[in-house]
Amino acid sequence: MKLLVAGDARVDAGKTTFAAGLVAAIDGAVGFKPRAGNDYWYDHDTARAALDAGRLYGKDVTTLAAVSDTDHPEEWLNPVHRLWRPTPDRTGMLGEAGRTFLVDRVTTPDGVSFVVNGVAEQAGLIPDAVTASLPLADATRIDGVVGFNDVMTQRYLPAFERVADRVRATTPAVVESYSDIAIPVGGVAFDAVAVVAPTRVRVYDGDSYGTAHEMASGSGTEGQLEEPVDRVAELADPVAAHELPPLSDDERADPDRVADAYEPAYESLLDVALADTDDDTNTETVRDADDTRDDSNGTANNR
Repeated sequence: MKLLVAGDARVDAGKTTFAAGLVAAIDGAVGFKPRAGNDYWYDHDTARAALDAGRLYGKDVTTLAAVSDTDHPEEWLNPVHRLWRPTPDRTGMLGEAGRTFLVDRVTTPDGVSFVVNGVAEQAGLIPDAVTASLPLADATRIDGVVGFNDVMTQRYLPAFERVADRVRATTPAVVESYSDIAIPVGGVAFDAVAVVAPTRVRVYDGDSYGTAHEMASGSGTEGQLEEPVDRVAELADPVAAHELPPLSDDERADPDRVADAYEPAYESLLDVALADTDDDTNTETVRDADDTRDDSNGTANNR
């Protein structure tokens, strides 16, 4: 079973809260975030925590890794992570207004590699803590869109293909998208899709959502991954919609409590995902309110 969680707002849609609760609610589930990024200024604590360990990852994938039934590290669940910084009154190398990407971390079969924004480096925009914490001396440096596109083809696309292989090989798998992008990785047939926004979630049949994505992007073979959710959602009818209750900081930080609060939405999503399958061959279940997750084996046990 493959489930996708997307958001129809660029920030603060609630994707990670919803995805983490969903992973906690399903026995043996693993959460993936193929693409992610954070900001050295706005997410400073999280960025420094990773940098202090000589790594580059964000809070979202840390949350998913902690609740997933896997021992794999964040870099395995999230093959591409981008570190940003604000740059007021400056346009970044890739055309981004008011912010600039500094370093990308790309997971490879041999470990991790880094791609440095050479323009930002020459302008003195990369903080000393970043250069002191990461092995950037031999990193690939890019200084324009053409060079970046070449590296994308050689390094990033294979990383996305590898994580798609992992998702296809994992059951059940929960994939969280990034920003307001409709589908974060190609080559995965999702059984159901949750489009999350503040106060609500809309549930879509995976095939219908995938067809709408193909229509929005042009075709199944020529389409792009970067289609926003709103363009796809307007071409597909949701199977169901649910209100999401507001949660306190403590509740959002506890995926089991999120699972309790969002249980009707999760039940609806799983109903759609399992609608065309034989119940005898699908043993993934949402735990009852009186059950809790045993992190040692990913099964639900009575309290």
